[in-house]
Amino acid sequence: MDLGTAGRLTPQRSHRGRRRRAVVGIVLAALALLSARAQAGAQQYEPLSAAVQAQMQRSVADDAPVRSAFASPDDEARWFDAMLPRLARRVPDDAERRDLLRAVHYEATRAGLDPQMVLGLIEVESAFRKYAVSGAGARGYMQVMPFWVALIGTPDHNLFHLRTSLRYGCTILRHYLDRERGDVYRALARYNGSLLKPQGYPEAVLRAWQTRWLPDVPPLEPARRVTRTADRSAGRAGAPRTADTPRPRGSRDPVDTGAVPARPAVFMGEPGPVAPSPARRARDASRAAPR
Repeated sequence: MDLGTAGRLTPQRSHRGRRRRAVVGIVLAALALLSARAQAGAQQYEPLSAAVQAQMQRSVADDAPVRSAFASPDDEARWFDAMLPRLARRVPDDAERRDLLRAVHYEATRAGLDPQMVLGLIEVESAFRKYAVSGAGARGYMQVMPFWVALIGTPDHNLFHLRTSLRYGCTILRHYLDRERGDVYRALARYNGSLLKPQGYPEAVLRAWQTRWLPDVPPLEPARRVTRTADRSAGRAGAPRTADTPRPRGSRDPVDTGAVPARPAVFMGEPGPVAPSPARRARDASRAAPR
């Protein structure tokens, strides 16, 4: 073989090389798309007690017309004014967007859930796609597994139907919250089928809830805030601190970052009494001691 032509590609070999690179590019793009998709999971089948099953059956069977669950018309108007623009990119049709928000608020409130948290869950689960289907077979806005229809519903229940998907999803999440005694982190992990698995699903839902769906947080803006504290070692104003910034030694001022904690203290009922700190107990004891 002539060394001068050994490194040259024939047209056929060049075509195969381009085709191979194109295939690799498509695969990489698909992987990137999958990594950016909603984190839809799968609830795990678990036997229910007769009482719990009957309660959940009553909940999903109640298909009463949606009615306002707001305290006043002004509250309703303010909530819709805050939520409608945030959903416009995902649900462009105004009437469909209003129907979705009205149904979310009604079904979440009826189940004793925060409607904004449910919006965060829908964002992570289905990205607000009505006909979304996960690899495990979960369906609809709230990605409900079909076995729930046989367990607590009837054969005519369609999990792609707006009200049906929301009613099932809110009922199931309420069940998991009750089972986990109000621990939202573990309840969300159960909902996604990722309990005890390091997948970051609860953090994703809580982050979406707190950064995009709270009424007082601007849409699509992070809720992370920073504060400046005294840099005692340098004797000047320190740089903005976040949740990852170590606190200067001896500093007692709280850092309000707005970041989602690893195990958020969120309760769906009345929280119990908070135990006093050791310093507070020692101070109270010294005050109570006879002088």
